[in-house]
Amino acid sequence: MLQIQDVKKAFHNHKALKGVSFNVPEGIIFGLLGPNGAGKTTLIRIITGIFFPDEGQVVMEGAPIQGLRYEGLGYLPEERGLYKKMKVGPQLVYLTELKGIPHKEAKEKVIAWMRKFDMLSWWNKKIDELSKGMQQKVQFIATVAPEPKLIILDEPFTGLDPVNTNLIKDEIRRLRNQGVSIIFSTHRMEQVEEICEHIVLINDGQKILDGEVARVKEDFKKQHYRVRYQGALPADFSHSLDVIADEPGELVVKLPDDNSAILLRALADAHVQVKSFEEVLPTLNEIFIQLVTDENHA
Repeated sequence: MLQIQDVKKAFHNHKALKGVSFNVPEGIIFGLLGPNGAGKTTLIRIITGIFFPDEGQVVMEGAPIQGLRYEGLGYLPEERGLYKKMKVGPQLVYLTELKGIPHKEAKEKVIAWMRKFDMLSWWNKKIDELSKGMQQKVQFIATVAPEPKLIILDEPFTGLDPVNTNLIKDEIRRLRNQGVSIIFSTHRMEQVEEICEHIVLINDGQKILDGEVARVKEDFKKQHYRVRYQGALPADFSHSLDVIADEPGELVVKLPDDNSAILLRALADAHVQVKSFEEVLPTLNEIFIQLVTDENHA
């Protein structure tokens, strides 16, 4: 669906992007991650045609788009991009028409989405009469109603309560299942871990990680295991083990060469009942912090 090919961009003496390359397949939820100032916003603006790259190119469905706008793109920016004094319904129809959709069809699409989100009663409300969460739902509909093939969501859950956050997550997954490619940019690593299948991490204008979420977590695992048990361990139990965390009824231990038999044997000898035993994989937040810290100190 999307290829970023050795994209570079500089502003005065600052190199915002230093040759970034990656591919976004069709029908995927793709996490674009990075700390503040990493170059994510610059890259998103290049994909959307707001900026042009100094070098490299953006390829959509096999065709370079430099100097052109890709009509199959939907973009939900982190900042509100709505007309505050305009009414919700007419505004959504207008924004959908801007994508080349005839008025009647645009109105039908907007009505369908507003009905799905139980928002038809908002049709004649002005944007500035709505809460931040309600405005975010309007902006989401503005992004998806034209049925784009590629959607960029920048902090899409801002202002939403848990119920509406789950509603939007469900729609993101449904769109993915229909073959839409979704680039998801956020600082909330737990959200990335929950919905993204593939991630790219950018730091200081360079790509430092690119892979499937499950594979990335496997690559960064540290042979940590969590065991929950019932009973009392002897005071000297941890002396022969590399204990990472020790709480009543729960241990996290680092084992050499994934040798779980060592821990299970020690627990049996201590005469405690093992209730659960599992490998502890690192969170994306832990991996993010580790990589960015290492890069910044390199």
